[in-house]
Amino acid sequence: MTESTQLMPLGQTVATAKGWDGATRAIMLAGKQLLALPESSRTEDSLVPGCESKVWVACTPSQNTGDLVIAAYSPSKIIRGVLAVLLEKANSLSEEQRKAYDFEQYMNACNLQRHLSQSRGNGILSVLRRLNTL
Repeated sequence: MTESTQLMPLGQTVATAKGWDGATRAIMLAGKQLLALPESSRTEDSLVPGCESKVWVACTPSQNTGDLVIAAYSPSKIIRGVLAVLLEKANSLSEEQRKAYDFEQYMNACNLQRHLSQSRGNGILSVLRRLNTL
């Protein structure tokens, strides 16, 4: 594993989960750690097109520091978990690093892709593209 795919704690938990049930549980528990996008920021501009479940992703001020961080929301528990794993990594990168980062490779390193249906996987690819543009 290269330094760029070094797994963050949530990603590591999902990657090392045993079996389908364990991975699903790990993903859903990760969702509880999601930095949730405030409802007032869930606008057409932050809505990610191409997702089966609605997904909003945007930069928002951190409650602790006031610095801009990426936050997201989806009504789907599984998607919230996937978003939590991805945003944990995205928010650890500088803006320059994030714009060039291969989030699909990170997803594969976390073994997330194999736990998503084809339609959810396609939607998450739209989220990955959004992460590179924020």
